[in-house]
Amino acid sequence: MTVRVLFATSECAPFVKTGGLADVAGSLPPALRALGHDVRLLVPGYPAVLAGVGATRELGTIGPFAGLPGARLVAGMAPSGVPLIAVVNDDLYDRPGGPYQGPDGLDFPDNARRFGLLSYVAALLASPGSPIRWKPQVIHANDWQTGLAPAYMALWGGAPTASMITLHNLAFQGLFDPSWVPVLGLPPSAFAIDGVEYYGKLSFLKAALFYADAISTVSPTYAREIQSAPLGMGFEGLLAARAADLHGILNGIDEDAWDPATDPHIPSHYRATTLWRKAGNKAALQDELGLAVRDDVPLFAIVSRLTPQKGIDLVLAIADELAAIPAQLAVLGTGDRALADALEALPVRHPGQFGVRIGFEERLAHRIEAGADAFLMPSRFEPCGMNQMYSQRFGTPPVVHATGGLADSVVNCTPETLAAGTATGFVFGEATPGALWAAVARCIALWHRPRLWRKLQKIAMARDFGWSRAAAEYGRLYRALAARERPPPAT
Repeated sequence: MTVRVLFATSECAPFVKTGGLADVAGSLPPALRALGHDVRLLVPGYPAVLAGVGATRELGTIGPFAGLPGARLVAGMAPSGVPLIAVVNDDLYDRPGGPYQGPDGLDFPDNARRFGLLSYVAALLASPGSPIRWKPQVIHANDWQTGLAPAYMALWGGAPTASMITLHNLAFQGLFDPSWVPVLGLPPSAFAIDGVEYYGKLSFLKAALFYADAISTVSPTYAREIQSAPLGMGFEGLLAARAADLHGILNGIDEDAWDPATDPHIPSHYRATTLWRKAGNKAALQDELGLAVRDDVPLFAIVSRLTPQKGIDLVLAIADELAAIPAQLAVLGTGDRALADALEALPVRHPGQFGVRIGFEERLAHRIEAGADAFLMPSRFEPCGMNQMYSQRFGTPPVVHATGGLADSVVNCTPETLAAGTATGFVFGEATPGALWAAVARCIALWHRPRLWRKLQKIAMARDFGWSRAAAEYGRLYRALAARERPPPAT
């Protein structure tokens, strides 16, 4: 059964990206279309989007609603071949900075209006008042930025179209002052516990969690974790009450973009059968980051946002022990200034052993995956994570904390799992420096046994992390949601 789906998102690779949501929006819709579903993207009309889609055509206009402005709707095509609808309002979306923050790093003060409009358009396209003929059977909202869409649909008296929300990270909740409630056209009665209110604030995410017909998260373990404190982030009661509507679907990755046999960003291509060529990437990475060019020490790596969530402080706590092994560490990331400063001090303290690049470079991220021996992801919580999947595909075994998608995608290396051919990395149970160090020590011990290390690499590289599995699961969910209605076919 083909399902018509409007995939509403505030960011989408390759146009605009701040995290995993953009990767999902860039990769999941084409995988769904490959299964026969009629999926179309709804995104803000950022300049990067309008420039990236090339030719566009006008679909229509929408008028103001409550305190929301009107907008133009234009159609284009994403590079992946997925049809795209952009909400064009230059006052809201054509401004310097990122999708959520200005050049000063501060949130735009009108984000409630900017993403209220995006949510409103998503809901409007499912209603009889839509300015376009194509009608979705499912509105698929993503994170807080489109969280009001299910609320609008329900508060307007319900719609034949079903709604769902995918949680990519529950820590971002879209909290705003209650004064925004009338501006957004929400009835006063909606600002209640059974509605959009969250500890005295308006929460876009709470709106979706309460009103959406279904909720999904980006890994099965994270779906379980968020039904209790602390990872429920205050929503655990609501999520536990909606457990029957909560689905955990592990993300996939773009296996074409992350393929060491063809990756244009790396100097030496290799496969599981030619792993000896990986050494060329290691030497090139060491040289690029100012590390001593040595093949007799293990090189660990991190590509991450620099935040406490990602466990960067745990890595800092074991840095001196890592240097004493000796081992090396390559870091690429941006975020918390104090963590960045502490990381940048490591090369000064241990010259040739730590290479730190503050910022983000897609090319360097690929070179790090290809050049490192092992990858560190000690996240305190991780809804899904993708770098642990990239790492396995690149024969760079990950060292991960057993949480969320990390627990779902990495099999702990023990003598038993290695012998059984299932081991793919090193997993530790508590987010402490001691537990991280114990896992790193196990990793280093195996690295010094080349035959077993090669076996681990080959097992990891054989894993299938493509999007077809996740797309099939989303397809089943869409069909179940769409079965509640049968609108006429689109023309």
